[in-house]
Order: sequence, then structure tokens, then C-alpha cells
Amino acid sequence: MCGIVGFIGKEQASPVVLRALTKLEYRGYDSAGVASISDSKILLKKDVGKIAEVQGKYALDGLPGTIAIGHVRWATHGKVTVANAHPHMDCDGKIAVVHNGIIENYQELRHQLEGDHKFVSDTDTEIVCHLIETYMRMGNSLEQAVIAAIQQLVGSYALAVISVDEPNKIVAVRKSSPLVIGIGDGEYFVASDALSFLDKTNQVIFMEDDEVAVIAGDGVDIYNKKGKHVNRKPTKIEWEWDQASKNGHDYFMLKEIIEGPEAIQNAATQDKKHVMDVAMTILRAEQVVITACGSSRYAALIGRYLFSQLAGKFCDVVMASEFQYFASSIDKHTVVIAVSQSGETADVMEGVKMARDKGAKIISIVNVPGSSLARIAHKALYLNCGPEICVAATKSFIAQLVIFYLLSFAMMNKLDQGTKQLKGLSVGVNGSFDENSQKLMVLADKLHEQGNFYYIARGINFAMASEGALKLKELSYIHAEGMPAGELKHGTIALIEEGTPVVAICPNDETYHETVSNAIETKARGAFIIGVSDRDNEVYDAWIKVPEVEDIFYPLSVVLPLQLLAYYLAVRLGKDPDKPRNLAKSVTVK
Repeated sequence: MCGIVGFIGKEQASPVVLRALTKLEYRGYDSAGVASISDSKILLKKDVGKIAEVQGKYALDGLPGTIAIGHVRWATHGKVTVANAHPHMDCDGKIAVVHNGIIENYQELRHQLEGDHKFVSDTDTEIVCHLIETYMRMGNSLEQAVIAAIQQLVGSYALAVISVDEPNKIVAVRKSSPLVIGIGDGEYFVASDALSFLDKTNQVIFMEDDEVAVIAGDGVDIYNKKGKHVNRKPTKIEWEWDQASKNGHDYFMLKEIIEGPEAIQNAATQDKKHVMDVAMTILRAEQVVITACGSSRYAALIGRYLFSQLAGKFCDVVMASEFQYFASSIDKHTVVIAVSQSGETADVMEGVKMARDKGAKIISIVNVPGSSLARIAHKALYLNCGPEICVAATKSFIAQLVIFYLLSFAMMNKLDQGTKQLKGLSVGVNGSFDENSQKLMVLADKLHEQGNFYYIARGINFAMASEGALKLKELSYIHAEGMPAGELKHGTIALIEEGTPVVAICPNDETYHETVSNAIETKARGAFIIGVSDRDNEVYDAWIKVPEVEDIFYPLSVVLPLQLLAYYLAVRLGKDPDKPRNLAKSVTVK
């Protein structure tokens, strides 16, 4: 879940790499570093901390040279230390490597290499440096040494490598970790995410697994694992970089919450024929399984309700990390719907590859054009919500819900009607933001010292309780738990004490009275009740009013207040809602 960048061109490379890294900091912010080549030397600066902190100490953008690589780290192997920060170098200081992924057999390789090489870090990445060093000492070119080295690696990796012996090239390799090449005017990039260089070029080449790219000042050559040259024309990314700026807001998260209504509009704007085709594929399938992680899984749970209630189509939702254990049930009669904002989530990708090998039809719901999941799927639907920089899913979660609504209406042959209803909802959702912001700030001030929050709901909104709790613990580090309201009596109610906040999502639908009754049960034990509803009730200690909508649309009605509550609590506690500790946006390791 780290971010890597490489650049080669005519201008000084380190400022370009630094700018690109700041746009990848959502992928990791434990440490940062840049290495460049100048005067036949590798110049390296790195440290722990966020990019701004490291830049303030060492002026990363002051490194000379027209070729450089950089890295932002999310620690997996080795603690957060200067020695473990990337880039890593070989014994002689002639090779530098940045890496995203996990080398699973690094311990065995380290034992093999320790007699001939000096290790200075605890990372798996340093193994790669010394392997490449070994093969270059044998007289191999940089790309030959990289290819020989990766033959010994087990795991996932996106690598960018430079060497003083061949100072005019970057060698990049991909296996199960995203890597994209940017093609500019006499300049070239390689990065974990095209967002990093969209201010310079939107012409990209997406690398596939087991491919090696040799990126020089005069062009790019790509080879497959058999060494055969691959001819692939660049494609154009339609996103504009200003979509990934804060636009005057303190944090990306607030800006992206505000973009929720726009996300509804954009996600609902789909090619009708394509949506109908995907919906019919789902409807005809003997078995439908949705797989996802985190917020995407909660969107999938709501999708399961919609498929059942609107289209009469039963399906199951399996969290991606557990999907492999259901492999025996997957066959050619199965449709697997894979949901991932980034389209690079490692657990999702592993399950999808397994299902595809067993003959399943793969449908992806993704946001990032050209992502791995979009490319491996038989059919793809895009969220159309533009870049989402904050680690926590906000507008992308809303867009995922919209896609599930569209598919459900399409299975009923009522796609036009559903699209019109969804686009009409965006006005009311925007009003909810304006009405509740001040109330939620006051609540955050009142409740920020509480150590536990509980979120309850029933029916289609149960997943919204879980999603609301996830947002709170992600951003504020307050323990939060979401559950079906009916489950309270089966254990959790024992945890309710005087003043414990209970967020009761109880819209005025068929679940209203039962959910209110469950809230009353917690209030009898001293709970502080926050009612998220379009209908007031005297049991509420605080009422967050949401728009009144048709019953099936309540998830879209309540989502923004839940996101805002988590946001304001995080800010009140002095946390950075864009970059919560220990988390990264794109989970590309298992």
C-alpha cells in the first residue's frame, strides 16, 4: 500500500517526483524519500514522517539530476524508521529501488544473501536491491539483472529501479501491484497511480502482471515474462487534475462529502444499453456473489437488499478476504460482482482471478479507469465520481450505491424511472448537508471524549449502521460498532452505560417503530440517543433530520450526516481525516 514514482526527462527530476508523491500520499505517510542520479552518483534523502515534514528537513526537491525515483511508505515489513524508509540501495550505493507490495520469501532470500551483502534495514524490499546487485556484478544489464532477480521473488511487487551504471533509464516491473506509465513530451513517468502525474500528462500505459518496462529519455519498451516485446498504445485518462484538489476546503474529506450529490448525478449517468446488458447477465445467472472489502462491502450489502426487494434476485455478499474459502461453490454458472473504488484491492483481485479461472463471469464496479479489476472483468461499470483522495470512502461509497440501484431497476425493466428518481434525490441530499452541519459540529464538541459509539438500524439500513461506525473509528480512533438493532439484546446492550452515544438510524419506514423501541431499550440504560431520521421522536437526545424519501432510498438519505459526524469528531480531536493512522486508500497487499 505504498506509493512509488519515477521520472526521467529534460528538467530537474526531484521537484517533479516530489509533486507527484504529494498526490500519492493517500497510499502511505509513514515515511518518504527520493533518490536521483547526478555526476555518476545516487543521491538519496529520506526520513520518517509525512512528505511535508521530510521535505522541511531535507529539501527533497533539491536533489540534482534529470532522473529520480520516490516513495511514500505504509509499513508492512519493518517498523517506521529511517533505515526502513525507501528508496533502498545496494552495498555499493550504485542501485536504488522503490517497491510497493510484499516479498513473501524475503526471509529465505535474506539468509542466502547475508554472507555476501550487508543489510541495513528490516524490510523485504532491500532483498531486491541486493539480488539486482548480484546479477549486475555478473555483467548483466540493469534490465537483465532485474528480470533475473524477480525470478526468485514470491509475492506481489511494483518496482522502479535506477543504477549509476546505466544512468539514463528506469526499469519498472509489476506483479499483482498497480503500475502505470505516463507518456509526456520528451518526459516519462512510472507510478502507482496516474493521479500523480495528471498535471503533466494524461497519456498512459497500464502495465500488466509480469511485465518489465525500460523507460528511457527517448521512449518506453515493454516486455512480457517471456522477454517478448509488447506493443501497446497509450490511452487517455479523462480525469482532470483539479478534480483532485481541495478547492479551498481544509481537507479533501469535507470537499468530497460535499460532492456527494454530484456523485449521485454522475454515477446515475450511464450508458443505458450497457447497464441493461449487465443487469440481464446478473438476472440470468444461477448464482450471484458480490465480493468487496470495507465500505464497498457495506454498499454490496445494500445492493443485496435491492436485488432481492426490487428484482426478486437473491445473491450473497462475501468479504473479499474470505472469498477464497468459498471457491468450491464457484463455477461457470456463477456471476461474481467485484466492488472496489481503486480497482486494485489485493484481496478482491485474488478472489476474482480465482473465480475467473473457474469459469465465473466477472462484473466489476470500479472508479479508476483502466484499473486492474476493470481490465480483468468481462463487464465493468464505472462510478464516474472522479478522484477520491481522502482515505475514507465518501462520494465513492455513494456512487457504488447508485450503481446497485441502477442494476436493480434495470432488472425490473424500469431503468429510466430509476435513473430519474436517483437524479432527483441529489437536491434533497444537498439540503441535508446544509441543515445538519452546525448540529453535527455541536454534537462533536459534546461527545468527543466518549470512548464508545454504537450504531443501530434495521433492514436495508443495517449496512448504513455498520458504515457509519466504520467511518467513525477510521477517522477519530473512537471505538464504534454498527449492528442490526435487533441484535442489541444478544450481547451488546451489556456495554451500554450512562452517556454512551447510540446512533439510531430509524427513517419513517417499516422499521421505524422497532428501531425506536430498541433505542428506548438503550436509553433505559443511560444511552445518549442520536436519531438520524426524517421523523422526530421524544426519545432522541439529538435529532439529525434527513430528507423524506421512498423507503428503498433511505441509505442515500442518511449517508451524508453519518460521514459528517465522523468528520467533525475527527477534526475536534485534532486528527487528520484525510490520512488516518495505519490506513491507506488503496489496499494492494493482503
